This record gives sequence, structure tokens and C-alpha cells, in this order.
Amino acid sequence: MSDPIVEKINNNPKYQELKAKRNRFGWTLAIIMLIVYYGYIALIAFDKEFLAQPIGSGVTTLGIPLGMGVIIFTIIITVIYVRRANTEYDALTEEILKDASK
Repeated sequence: MSDPIVEKINNNPKYQELKAKRNRFGWTLAIIMLIVYYGYIALIAFDKEFLAQPIGSGVTTLGIPLGMGVIIFTIIITVIYVRRANTEYDALTEEILKDASK
């Protein structure tokens, strides 16, 4: 027993396009984030001396701004995804729903 609207949506080429675009973009951002995060962790594990270099004459080391950079990078790619989802993906979703309700 399946809903005819669900079948209409599943068979809609725009829905297939939406799924493909969203998955491709999501996986791309996820892979980039994993590279950044695990790159930072690899630096901690294998090059402590690099991260322990003091910045200027203070006590802050290079690891602190790099760690903050990882956090800021996470926020930036989240904003990028949300922006794209709220514009491109939502517009496609509305088109799909209009087509399905006809």
C-alpha cells in the first residue's frame, strides 16, 4: 500500500536531481571537514613542536589559533550549507511539491 503522492514525488526527475545535488554537496563538505579536523588532530599527534611554537613574545602557541580556525571553519561550512539549502534546495522542493499536488 503506497501513497500516490509519494510515488509521484519519487518518480519526479526534479526530486532525483534534488537528492543527487544535496547528497553530492553534503558529502563534499563532510569530506572537507574531515580533512581539516583530522589534519589538525594529525598535527597534534605527529608534530607537537610545530603547534607548540609561541606566537610573538607571549605565551599563546600556534596550536590555539589553528584550533580556533577549525571551529570557525566548521561554522563557515555550516553557513554555506544552510544558505544553499534555504535557496536552491528549498526552491526545488517547492517545485516538486507543486508538481506532486497537480
